[in-house]
Amino acid sequence: MTSTVKGMLATYPADLGAIDQAKLVKCVEECIACAQACTACADACLSEGMVGDLAKCIRTDMDCADICTATAAVLSRHTGYDANISAAILNACAMVCKACADECGRHADMHEHCRLCAEACRSCEQACNELLGALG
Repeated sequence: MTSTVKGMLATYPADLGAIDQAKLVKCVEECIACAQACTACADACLSEGMVGDLAKCIRTDMDCADICTATAAVLSRHTGYDANISAAILNACAMVCKACADECGRHADMHEHCRLCAEACRSCEQACNELLGALG
């Protein structure tokens, strides 16, 4: 399967500099996947019988989805690139992904959607940290 993220990056007409493009592509893709998982998990939590017990999980899912979406958008823009801004949003994304993975992990034994969401969050956190490491 061809990656849209990779394809779009390949069409960028200017020099992207020394950024590790493979890590960039992986991070954007993981952010998009995590945002989708968190949105779906929050929605599934709202359909559970004891929704009140999942309020923190729902809130954390929604925050994580928003930050992951914003991170993917910022990382997809290359004109006027500022490494400090990328580093700040990658740090924020890794932090919220860890918090969401931890929260969903508390419910993973009872709710499969929380288990899957926690996995997506951990994968995204790792991709953010790997790209951060590559930024120097």
